[in-house]
Amino acid sequence: MSTERIDHLIPKHVKSTFIQQYAREPLLVRSPGRINLIGEHTDYNNGFVLPAAVSQSIYFAAAESGDDDVCSLLALDLDERFDFKLTALKPMPPDSWQNYILGVAAEIIKSGRTLRGFNMVFSGNVPLGAGMSSSAALECGTGVALNELFGLHIPKMEMVKMAQQAEHNYAGVKCGVMDQFASMMGKKDQVLLLDCQDLTYRHFSFELGEYSLLLCNSNVSHSLASSEYNVRRQQCETGVAILKKKFQPIRSLRDAAVGQLNEVRDQMEEVIYRRCKYIIEENERVHLFIDALVNQDLAWAGQLLKTAQEAMRYEYEITCPEIDFLADFANSHPAIIGARMMGGGFGGCTLNIVKTTAKENFVSELVQEYKRKFSKQLTPIEVVISNGTEVIEI
Repeated sequence: MSTERIDHLIPKHVKSTFIQQYAREPLLVRSPGRINLIGEHTDYNNGFVLPAAVSQSIYFAAAESGDDDVCSLLALDLDERFDFKLTALKPMPPDSWQNYILGVAAEIIKSGRTLRGFNMVFSGNVPLGAGMSSSAALECGTGVALNELFGLHIPKMEMVKMAQQAEHNYAGVKCGVMDQFASMMGKKDQVLLLDCQDLTYRHFSFELGEYSLLLCNSNVSHSLASSEYNVRRQQCETGVAILKKKFQPIRSLRDAAVGQLNEVRDQMEEVIYRRCKYIIEENERVHLFIDALVNQDLAWAGQLLKTAQEAMRYEYEITCPEIDFLADFANSHPAIIGARMMGGGFGGCTLNIVKTTAKENFVSELVQEYKRKFSKQLTPIEVVISNGTEVIEI
């Protein structure tokens, strides 16, 4: 079934279910997942990233409940309902989907704005565990829905920060701001160059000519992802503390150069050095990738993806055997310009720039080899770059 057909069916189902459950006409919101072309784990190091919103989205139907305090959530894909009170907001156990919505409501209330009871139904086609940030889509969609529903006039940038804080304070993941920013600020057919230090950004047209973007979902999601994410963040902070002793202006790894890192290498554990080197050079790769896009040099862009994949594998150590296999297979295939793992790590997807006319054959070969090697099913995901979170009508 095509993405367009799915995207048409899901919001209709969400709306009709809402009306059936709550007997009110709802507000409808679409909130997309995202890809990141290059710049992994640089966001929480105040660095640079190059994400884009995609057509895979979560759709929300929402309306006031008629009560000042009582709220109801219905997650259609999980067939789960959750009722709560705004006056008794608190985090659920880790990995609970409710945290992404409760956390946003808590941040809005913390900002001094007034919420009343609301009902919300949602469903989507952002693959879970694929590194496409279904959590950010859930947070941003909730923020926009509540903002519109209650006329709160929250600026988009503030909603991005609220969504990030919801993930920190309720989901317990100290994520950077890239996922929420891309989900909220994306534009059709454009990528975002985001400076995560001051949140300045620029949109760049994204044109691949005879090539296409293709995600290959490993359907692997290791439990290491969340815990190791926080470990990597702490390792980077350790490196910054050592760098600051010699180079006082350095506040984060985005301020450092490899030459400076080499000067203090003897004061670091080897693993800290490798983590810092990866981040510094990944920031450089983001800018080089933009240059490649502007100059329409896809061969160079592909080489940067290959280099990034090797760095994630050996320096930041966030890949896994399944992902390494998918990337290695792709990067040795004549139809592929470049491929790398996308997302936080330890599973998820590879991102591939593939010759459009050869895509079906490539997928067929990769599906077969992946199943033979790991006895697992591979899921190809078509990528269409789309607008960010928005109110919709159907």
